Parts: sequence; structure tokens; C-alpha cells
Amino acid sequence: MDKKITANTTIFEAIQLNPKAGEILMSHGMHCLGCALAHGETVGEAAEVHGADLEQMLEELNDVE
Repeated sequence: MDKKITANTTIFEAIQLNPKAGEILMSHGMHCLGCALAHGETVGEAAEVHGADLEQMLEELNDVE
């Protein structure tokens, strides 16, 4: 992956960058990926709202084989 997913990356962008992003985000309690806010919300904002470990989530999101 050329571009790294950060706390400022939107969920929409993260899904475009990593095909497994939806699965990873849902494993961290974010089951509302289809909601209207999800596309404009950043990974960092989502982690805060859902009480997820941002660093762990970013590590998983950027671990693309």
C-alpha cells in the first residue's frame, strides 16, 4: 500500500486503500459502516466514539499483504 492510513483518513478512504478495512473496523466495534456519517468520519473520530484502540486499529489497517 503506497498511502498509509492515519487517524485523519476517512473511513471511506480507508476502505478504498485496504480491501479488509471494513472487516477490521467491524472487529473494533464499528458496525455502522453503512451509515451516512461513516463516509465523512475519520478513523480517529470513529475510534474515539466507539472506544477503540486507535494505534492497534491503525496497525491492523496498514498491515496489507
